[in-house]
Amino acid sequence: MYKNTFPKKRYHITLDFLNEVISKDVKILDLGVSNPFSEILRNEGYAITNTTGEDLDIDTEAVKTNEFDIVTAFEIFEHLVSPFNVLKDIKADKIVASVPLKLWFASAYQNKEDARDRHYHEFEDWQFDWLLEKAGWKIKKSVKFTNPVKKIGIRPILRRFTPRYYLIYAERLR
Repeated sequence: MYKNTFPKKRYHITLDFLNEVISKDVKILDLGVSNPFSEILRNEGYAITNTTGEDLDIDTEAVKTNEFDIVTAFEIFEHLVSPFNVLKDIKADKIVASVPLKLWFASAYQNKEDARDRHYHEFEDWQFDWLLEKAGWKIKKSVKFTNPVKKIGIRPILRRFTPRYYLIYAERLR
């Protein structure tokens, strides 16, 4: 069974969610370069193409194509200054996306060594819903989930029951 081979809880939840909302015969454009999860999707039988690392704040051409049935974006929008532009420009009629939720007990993630690996946004669920709606999407299904860490302390305890990720399936309003 696939669950024993995945390194992270969020991979299990995300794959189960995808299996519920889309079929394996669709063509997927996954925002972001190829990564361990996109490889899992390929191994599970999904037809997936990744973007090539372009700066989606500046260049949204990759999403302005009718070649794909659905766009996926797993932990991508928090790295963009303006995720609205990409969401608005997507030509596919469906999207599955996840974002980290803002945690009251932890500041936004930043990597001081790599300027590309920072979060401009960590959303509350209603903020991401509002952003999607303003960009022309209607959420059909969503789920929030925790991501416990194996560390000792107050924050690791809080992470056991405080949702860290928000995952949505939405369709374009026409």
